[in-house]
Amino acid sequence: MTQYLMSVWHENDDEVYASEEEMQQAFADTGRFNDELQAEGHWVFAGGLHPPSTATVVDGTGADVVMTDGPFSEAKEQIGGFWVVEAPDLDAALALAARGSKACRGRVEVRPFQGE
Repeated sequence: MTQYLMSVWHENDDEVYASEEEMQQAFADTGRFNDELQAEGHWVFAGGLHPPSTATVVDGTGADVVMTDGPFSEAKEQIGGFWVVEAPDLDAALALAARGSKACRGRVEVRPFQGE
């Protein structure tokens, strides 16, 4: 089976959920989705991330290594979490991403790993 990265995107450090209740429901729904992925044999790894403002960029491309605060991308959208899943093909991975998007209430980008 091929491995896919399903990354969850949201806008910078803005509040992702309208209320504490909505956030707790999304967490519960995502937990159930994670359990389903494991039971169905798709699960490889997953995790949520702290806000983009907590990021540090490490640049070792020059003579010296330079570290700067903040996310690398200055785009308004940032990654908030991800799943690594195994699926037989892209269509199956997209179906998993649709379920994940509903559970976490976020947009999900799907990309296959190289060499898969």
